[in-house]
Amino acid sequence: MRILLVGTGGVGSAFAAIAARRDFFEAIVVADYDPARAERAAAVDERYTAAQVDASDEEAVAALCREHRITHVMNAVDPVFNMPIFRGALAAGADYLDMAMSLSKPHPERPHELPGVKLGDEQFEMAEQWSGAGRLALVGIGVEPGLSDVFARYAADHLFSEIDELGTRDGANLVVTDEQGNEIFAPSFSMWTTIEECLNPPVVWQDGEWHTTPPFSEPEVFDFPEGIGPVECVNVEHEEVLLMPRWVDCKRATFKYGLGSEFINILQVLHTLGLDRTETVRVKGVEVSPRDVVAAVLPDPATVGPRMTGKTCAGLWVTGTGKDGQPRSTYLYHVVDNAWTMEEYGHQCVVWQTAINPVVALELLARGTWSGTGVLGPEAFDAVPFLDLLTEYGSPWGQQELDPAPAG
Repeated sequence: MRILLVGTGGVGSAFAAIAARRDFFEAIVVADYDPARAERAAAVDERYTAAQVDASDEEAVAALCREHRITHVMNAVDPVFNMPIFRGALAAGADYLDMAMSLSKPHPERPHELPGVKLGDEQFEMAEQWSGAGRLALVGIGVEPGLSDVFARYAADHLFSEIDELGTRDGANLVVTDEQGNEIFAPSFSMWTTIEECLNPPVVWQDGEWHTTPPFSEPEVFDFPEGIGPVECVNVEHEEVLLMPRWVDCKRATFKYGLGSEFINILQVLHTLGLDRTETVRVKGVEVSPRDVVAAVLPDPATVGPRMTGKTCAGLWVTGTGKDGQPRSTYLYHVVDNAWTMEEYGHQCVVWQTAINPVVALELLARGTWSGTGVLGPEAFDAVPFLDLLTEYGSPWGQQELDPAPAG
């Protein structure tokens, strides 16, 4: 296996650090638009080679794949670049993985009722091309989407005979401070992506069809495990809702994120001021994207780890009928402590938790444990080998039984 890693921001750099401890691949080409950043990420392992690439140029991606005889392309950049990388990998005859899918476009007339272009639609439209070429595009294989989708497959196969709701729930008690110890606003993940998913109309799967709601709808308090505690969660646009129903039978699928009132207020203000826009505006003779400016002035998520404390939890709340015919409510989850990831890997917990899952998936593909062609989500594969290998990596998952009342 010869891997092209595109993007060496927080998640890409964490991916490189995690993969360096494994022996399932022959080489990794670590590529970024910024050659210096690629060099830094590649320095962790002698099997790594640094390269420069423009992720918006599918021909450049394909050429880099051919030059280095790449078998698998790992996309670790913002999803705005997904399609050029996706098409470049196919053109070069390589398999493909990403952690977020092609972007959505709200319905032009009824954005809070009906979906327009859904997350991943552009990729699924090319599924026959991937199948015809005998190549695999494994989409949405981060933590959310990714591990949460693996949990959905596990729940369907091993815990439930009928599923009412697959409810992804994400929460944390993370705090970032400045040099004086004062708590500051510093998102632990790409602000560009956070704005995209939080301000777009959330999608809900209900009784065989997708519909949308206003942002931050259906608030609920979810009690997260391992000391994180109760966090208010709201509907957010996310890939799980678009992936899980394609392979797992369920009456309802939702994604709710524990944003917190301060974060929601900031996002609403950005939207009111038009600072969430991606279209460029002219400022003193320079064309700039307001959203790019917002992302640039905030701390780089890759650098906040030393000033971050707390834990992050990603998981799936499943309700329905258990294998014994009785009502069941189970939360399958993965908790990561920032202190541990910083000490062990030198990367903050949110990017590390995202990055470990594609490394696990690539190892399963290298072994032949997972295989397939076309455009597939994590739900299309056996969950048990994935969960066993995740535990082998030193990051076990958990399972908690809850009061069997309907989710949502």
